[in-house]
Amino acid sequence: MKKILIVESKLLARDWLAAAITLVLPVGLLLILGQIPALREPSPELGGQRFVDAQLPAQMILLALLTTAFTVLPGAMTAYREQGVLRRMSTTPMHPARLLGAQLLLNLALALLGAVLVILAGWLVLGSRLPEQLLGFLLVFLLGAAAMLALGLVIAAVAPNSKAAPGIGSVTMFPLLFVAGMWIPREIMPDALRTISDYSVVGPFINAMRDTWAGGWPQLPHLAVMVAGLALFGGLAVRLFKWE
Repeated sequence: MKKILIVESKLLARDWLAAAITLVLPVGLLLILGQIPALREPSPELGGQRFVDAQLPAQMILLALLTTAFTVLPGAMTAYREQGVLRRMSTTPMHPARLLGAQLLLNLALALLGAVLVILAGWLVLGSRLPEQLLGFLLVFLLGAAAMLALGLVIAAVAPNSKAAPGIGSVTMFPLLFVAGMWIPREIMPDALRTISDYSVVGPFINAMRDTWAGGWPQLPHLAVMVAGLALFGGLAVRLFKWE
């Protein structure tokens, strides 16, 4: 596994544009949106918090995670399938699952780096708060990341080729960002839309993130939805994934 991680790290470094977008886009949007005066004022809908204190950083962390899971990961896996890498590996003693594991670890590390950059940029430039419940924050991030990466593997399974994979990922990503409250805060969503958000993975992810920012432990229903999403998407990924 160590050698595979080294090789895959070098390949990921060569595709620097995808990695740069994953890291730079959320930070750039955070700093741009953070200049809007209304977002730096206490909001009654957020319990007196400023939008830049927790809501905006959490949204940007979700954006970094979804970009990694829905564009970088599916693109790499479908390219390997097209090039016959997976088929050739399946005939060797090294099981292709090791390659999958290496890809998941690298993309998880990339998303985590994006999250750290978002938090630091918000704290240093916008005066945003830091997550007060660090262990809870890590738990929420890892559960959400695992569920989203599993969904990324589902996209890689159904995408016909490496060019189509990022497009399918984008079509999937934007509705999820919408129900997560990227454009309309969850607090002012219509009841039907808020219910959809509550039972998506991304809605509980954002809510649990905000809880850890405020110093609380993530609520059990939020964690349960993310675990259910991981089980569902993980099962679909295993069932649908094709090595050639």
